Amino acid sequence: MSITKSLHRRRQRRTWRVRNQVRRSASGRLRLSVFRSNKHISAQVIDDASGKTVAAASSAEKVLRGQLKNGGNVLAATVVGKALGERCVQKGITNVVFDRGQYKYHGRVAALADGARDAGLEF
Repeated sequence: MSITKSLHRRRQRRTWRVRNQVRRSASGRLRLSVFRSNKHISAQVIDDASGKTVAAASSAEKVLRGQLKNGGNVLAATVVGKALGERCVQKGITNVVFDRGQYKYHGRVAALADGARDAGLEF
């Protein structure tokens, strides 16, 4: 098996494992989902019962783009996490489940989580 295939399978298994853990521990709570690309990072809070996005923030937004020099670094992830946390707190959401998806809890993903916690979200 080629290296690319094995890395893809490892990523897929991690995604399935994390999603199953999130589903088991959610118990009616909203899910904070993270997407990471090389240029930007985005996160959204999703209500799985209704399938609707409650709040979202991205480093590609005009409001946040003005504060950032680069949208794909740790500083951008922290700013996005704080923005998302503030939007959630304004809507009365304080308790969520963190869904890191296929990404390891390190670097930009951890910085986004720390920014959201600083803004008042609990997970």
